[in-house]
Amino acid sequence: MINKMKALVKDKAGPGAVIKLVAIPELGPHDVLVKVAAASICGTDLHIYRWDKWAASRMKPPVVLGHEMSGNIEKVGSAVKSWHEGDYVSLECHKTCGRCYQCRTGQAHICRDYTILGVDFDGCFAEYVRVPEANLWETDPKIPPEIACLQDPVGNAVLAAASVDVTGKTVMITGCGAIGLFAIGVARVLGAAKVYAVDINDYRLKIAKKMGSTRTINPLQQNPVQEVLLDTRGDGVDIVMEMSGNEQCLHYGLKAVKNGGRVALLGIPEEKICLDLANEVIFKGVTLAGVTGREIFATWHKTSALLNSILDIRHVITHKMKLEQFEDAFKLMQSGECGKIILYPD
Repeated sequence: MINKMKALVKDKAGPGAVIKLVAIPELGPHDVLVKVAAASICGTDLHIYRWDKWAASRMKPPVVLGHEMSGNIEKVGSAVKSWHEGDYVSLECHKTCGRCYQCRTGQAHICRDYTILGVDFDGCFAEYVRVPEANLWETDPKIPPEIACLQDPVGNAVLAAASVDVTGKTVMITGCGAIGLFAIGVARVLGAAKVYAVDINDYRLKIAKKMGSTRTINPLQQNPVQEVLLDTRGDGVDIVMEMSGNEQCLHYGLKAVKNGGRVALLGIPEEKICLDLANEVIFKGVTLAGVTGREIFATWHKTSALLNSILDIRHVITHKMKLEQFEDAFKLMQSGECGKIILYPD
């Protein structure tokens, strides 16, 4: 094996990234080297590419970007016993400490001291990626690479939707980015009676219909609260999944959820948000639930089972591009005229 590989690197503070030849990672005893078959761009990658406040406060370049991937094991570390060359894998992008209270009580997805692939250490927008063996997920060979690399973000949607019984319930999803679109599909296959998809992007609302939403609402054209209350005879929806991080969308959700309903919060706001706690939450008896990552590895089992049976996410994949086309890919991401973009390093 040659000792250099192609990689997309955040080489310095500021907007942008570059393709570089970098050293193929050396393995520690518990590491595995994976040859990347497919990788997908996440909203986090866009934050880093644009170099917003969050990225500037968190990143320490140079770092190879990317954390959603699938591929085959190329080489294993000296102490690795459970994985072998050729195994088809994806990976959990959060490297947890294993020591904190959360890690020791089955809540590693909210570890107090986690690091993230492609953010805190080199990621998968490259020909090869080094992964701690504890982060690997064995993937069914029947799942193609472009689907297998999406198990991480689909897992976000599964955690949000599966954290409450959606069977026979009405669900409102605000924000039809990739995870919101996945959540529509997950809610439907889990038995949601109706799913209202809310977004200002008509391109993504068209995908929402393909993913199974029973009603799409563009707030620039219709008031989501009025439409939902009219459609539910004034009751409101049972469940809201807020996927946008937009303050107005959160208020829409809190006003549209019925008394005693549940609001799952996954979208990350760029600034602090002010709520009318008394009228939007307390007097309505609403339950707010923060959702982050995936339960390791309980959510992975659920996600894999759904992708192997009744969950079809192909409509969300709108573009497939070479790694060298990353600038065009990020322009598409910023325009909003895309679903998931798959990058191929080889």
